[in-house]
Amino acid sequence: QVQLVESGGGLVQAGGSLRLSCLASGNIFSIDAMNWHRQAPGKQRELVATTASSGMPNYADSVKGRFTVSRDNAKNTVYLQMNSLKPEDTAVYYCNAHVRPLPGGSVYSYWGPGTQVTVSS
Repeated sequence: QVQLVESGGGLVQAGGSLRLSCLASGNIFSIDAMNWHRQAPGKQRELVATTASSGMPNYADSVKGRFTVSRDNAKNTVYLQMNSLKPEDTAVYYCNAHVRPLPGGSVYSYWGPGTQVTVSS
């Protein structure tokens, strides 16, 4: 079993910054991609940023230049540094990890419970 726990959400004024963290724990041999998604009220969940085990990041166009994803493989942790926040960034942010519990085994996708980010205008 694998658990993901996000932290770092909160209320911030437009133009401010927040740093989200997501710690993966449990039966983990390795983690492939670690991703951040978000879901605003009344909208579908969308991919915000992704980073492969090599650390190469990709971003949604809406956050490029403002958000930075990074990971610490030794700590099974992924971070999302969010700068120049806008009211439209308000959403629940979810961590997603593609975990390989056993060497050479299958990869499984796990999700955290989410953390609320609210940006006031």
